[in-house]
Amino acid sequence: MENYIVSARKYRPTTFESVVGQQALTQTLRNAIRTNHLAHAYLFCGPRGVGKTTCARIFAKTINCLNPTAEHDACNQCESCVAFNEQRSFNIHEVDAASNNSVEDIRSLIDQVRIPPQLGKYSVYIIDEVHMLSQGAFNALLKTLEEPPSYAIFILATTEKHKVLPTILSRCQVYDFSRITVADTIHHLQYVAKQEGIIASEEALNVVAQKADGGMRDALSIFDQLVSFCGTQISYEQAIEVLNVLNTDYYFRLVDAALAGHVSEALLLLNEVLTKGFDAGNFVTGFAQHLRDVLVSKDAATVQLLETSDAIRQHYQEQAQRCAAKWLFNALDIVNTCDINYRTAKNKRLTVELALVKLCRLTEAPAQEVQRVQNTGAQTATPAAQPAPRPATAPQPTAVVQPTVAPKPATPTVPPPPKPTSLGAMPSLGNLGKLSVTPQAAAQPTATTPATEQQKRNNPFTFDQLKSAWAGQIKHFEKEERFKAMLTTYELVQDSDTKFHITVDNQLQKKEFAKFGKALMDRVRDALQNDYIQLRVEVAEYVATQVAYTSTEKYKILNQLNPHLEEMRQRMNLQIE
Repeated sequence: MENYIVSARKYRPTTFESVVGQQALTQTLRNAIRTNHLAHAYLFCGPRGVGKTTCARIFAKTINCLNPTAEHDACNQCESCVAFNEQRSFNIHEVDAASNNSVEDIRSLIDQVRIPPQLGKYSVYIIDEVHMLSQGAFNALLKTLEEPPSYAIFILATTEKHKVLPTILSRCQVYDFSRITVADTIHHLQYVAKQEGIIASEEALNVVAQKADGGMRDALSIFDQLVSFCGTQISYEQAIEVLNVLNTDYYFRLVDAALAGHVSEALLLLNEVLTKGFDAGNFVTGFAQHLRDVLVSKDAATVQLLETSDAIRQHYQEQAQRCAAKWLFNALDIVNTCDINYRTAKNKRLTVELALVKLCRLTEAPAQEVQRVQNTGAQTATPAAQPAPRPATAPQPTAVVQPTVAPKPATPTVPPPPKPTSLGAMPSLGNLGKLSVTPQAAAQPTATTPATEQQKRNNPFTFDQLKSAWAGQIKHFEKEERFKAMLTTYELVQDSDTKFHITVDNQLQKKEFAKFGKALMDRVRDALQNDYIQLRVEVAEYVATQVAYTSTEKYKILNQLNPHLEEMRQRMNLQIE
């Protein structure tokens, strides 16, 4: 019975032409061989499974070939190539730095470098996972790496270039290997499947490519896993079942439910996902990626950023046509906020469900906004029409004209608006937005009042955006240390869409808020572009605590209740213990 060889080894590239997804690097190495511009040290860095060690082996084999082809590839027929293919070459040395990372190991390697090659032109030393070398091992390698013998070539490979000493990097030609794209991975898997006589759908191979995350070795290992389960035919349904990947159909259905405003359907979809054993956090992350893919599918110029199969790409484009760009922006903001809050939330499921409810209500916002504008217009229509005859009929009494004839606002005894004394007696700061009309302003023609009411900003916002705007105002009150401390200590509580309250410990703190509250709320309203935001300040109620009195304190309290007690104590010559 023939021994089974995994696909990652069986289909490992043996020529530069067969390397997947690294055309620029392989062409550079082939040109260096063709022009005989060989460096004495190379550093191959990049993610796992992208071909670093494979390219190092092909490079070492090619430069030692005794009869290279016209394209300067290895002939696979000379003694050097045959010895390499049979893994008995004495010119190519591979060292695993993960297990041979001491100074003694490197010194042994340096002693070996002094021996010239017996067959071929070069002795190639491939040091894999070179970032695992110790500090002393790096230092021991420096001199030899800088000035090796003419026949010695070093090829260092690592997945973490930042851990390699700068002195090592400066002595090497650095080649950065990139992640293999989904399209290249699918194309190579189709080739392997054809060679193995396996029928695999493009959607199933797309799942494998996404799961591999740019590593061809990982992709081939996952492919072998699917073959073991499915046999000679691999379908999309089987792939997501074996790999425990959430079906993208759930995301498409969730977007459709959100567009239709079906909250119950969205919640049931979430419950179905959780019932199948998927983590809610991963579901949120995947849904955010799905919304991003829908967004880039709206424009033909950005659809190339979508790394998926052609069939799924068409599905994305169809759904993108039904989604407005503004809706996608708001949806991405909601889902991203949910992802951030999910990590610290105690009730994680509720956090996700609230995000889904907000998504479903996005489609209701425009209709509600139109109704609000219509109601506002109906309310302000009558007062807006009344000021028109006022210049010609000034003596006529009207409801809006009456405040204008009052002489009190013109008196100099009225304190200026910034004075906080009147605000301290107010029960809340919820009406601070209305205080912009000062007594001096009341002396102006009131015909401008309806126009001002119509010009009020009412930009929609979320509670998270309000908290962010609230926190952003701290820098404007650096000199007011007590007020700044309260801004960072007390939490905002939402009462309705535009009404909020905050609870302080005492009346002094409430007065402090009254002193600077108007400036604070004006800045918050400007930041959110909404003049309807109201804040109420409350003082916390404390329950009187029982205090343990001493004997002397108890006697004083009793003596206050009954003054004759002291006289009795003196007559009886009693002492307080």
